Amino acid sequence: MPQGYPILLDVSNRLIVIIGGGSVAVRKAAGLLDAGATHVRVVAPEIHAQMPPRVERIKERYAPQHLDDAALVFAATNSREVNDAVTRDARQRGILVNQADDPAISDFATPAMLKRGPVTLTVSASSPALSVYIRDALSKQFDERWQKMAEAMQMLRPELQSDQRLDDKSRQALFRFLASEEALNVLDRDGIDGLKAWIEKQR
Repeated sequence: MPQGYPILLDVSNRLIVIIGGGSVAVRKAAGLLDAGATHVRVVAPEIHAQMPPRVERIKERYAPQHLDDAALVFAATNSREVNDAVTRDARQRGILVNQADDPAISDFATPAMLKRGPVTLTVSASSPALSVYIRDALSKQFDERWQKMAEAMQMLRPELQSDQRLDDKSRQALFRFLASEEALNVLDRDGIDGLKAWIEKQR
């Protein structure tokens, strides 16, 4: 997959199917659960002991019906023939598929990710190893105030969106104020109550 359009996908309440039960499948399943997936199905004759317990296990050889109702599919077996079949079957059903042994023919890629509370940073660099290296370098520069503000915005944004005293232009300006060094410092120093008092002064 030489190029891609980056998105964050809501995987809750969607069936995600992983064909394969080895270490790659374990990593895929764990990442999906961390991202909020509630229904992950793994299909393989043998399933790794470290597979997360919340995963649905089907100990069978792959068959096309295992993709029924799937929203996303991961082909992650150690057989190129099986992975190719999974990719072919998924595409016939209009389901996006990631083939672990051939990213170039995959419909989507899973980038290296750094997650701190509500803040998610992802890196894709045409090389998984390079993506991880860049992610780890960025993690050393992560400002903890960003996470504090993201957590505060989960509460503040709905309040500001519904505040009838603000017109659209004023609301947009206020959101820009909150994404500033000054606002980060206020929250870090004075907490959420101090930030709310600061917001009142900006109206």
